[in-house]
Amino acid sequence: MSAEIVVREFRNVQLGGGTIVEAIPSVGLVSTIAATYLISALELDQVAAIDSDEFPPLSMIYSSKPKFPARVYASESKKLAVFICEIPLPNHLHRPLARTLMSWAAEHGAKRIVGFEGLALPKGASREDVQVWAVGSTDAARDMIAAHKMNSLEGGMITGVTGVLLNEGRWTNTDMIALVAEARTEIPDAFAAAKLVEGLDLLMPEFEVDLVPLLEQAKSLESQLLELRKMAVPVSTPLRRTDADRAYG
Repeated sequence: MSAEIVVREFRNVQLGGGTIVEAIPSVGLVSTIAATYLISALELDQVAAIDSDEFPPLSMIYSSKPKFPARVYASESKKLAVFICEIPLPNHLHRPLARTLMSWAAEHGAKRIVGFEGLALPKGASREDVQVWAVGSTDAARDMIAAHKMNSLEGGMITGVTGVLLNEGRWTNTDMIALVAEARTEIPDAFAAAKLVEGLDLLMPEFEVDLVPLLEQAKSLESQLLELRKMAVPVSTPLRRTDADRAYG
């Protein structure tokens, strides 16, 4: 039996042939960081929350206000929506969540979906070596990748919601492009996140996203984390995503 995913809309938006960006937590938190920056830089408004009885029972608190961990932000004038989930989800929710997003995109007039993903940076590589790869679900999506001279992913495996979206996009002839950035696994990698935003900017230059603030934040974050690492005492529990987000912001 498939899990029920509910979209709770605060207001209706029509995207008029626009784009939806999908971001689920991934390697180095690159998807979450990139999506958070897009929402802020492009001044998108929250238009919906996504919920399920099978989501972890928690509330994200920002500026003293509670928020669902999975949300949709959008701008009708920019014809753009960003779906962001700030918590890792069980594997059995990936298919129903992807299909819910596909349905929402169709209902609100979106033409394409772009998924943000992270891939572990090879050992010994530096941030200057970071590459972004793209793969499209349709001939039109692949033509778009080629037209913008982006690195095409020739072989490999993309898992989770983004992987399901690629398969569903091929099945339904919906344009879906996955952007995959190589990222460091040990820290929230804002440099790799900037590469994802840069990839989106290449695909859709009409958004005109300024990367300078994100790169400056990345430098500051890296310095802070390196200093903390020197001072840190080993602990038995891993860094919580809320802690990582706090360090980022």
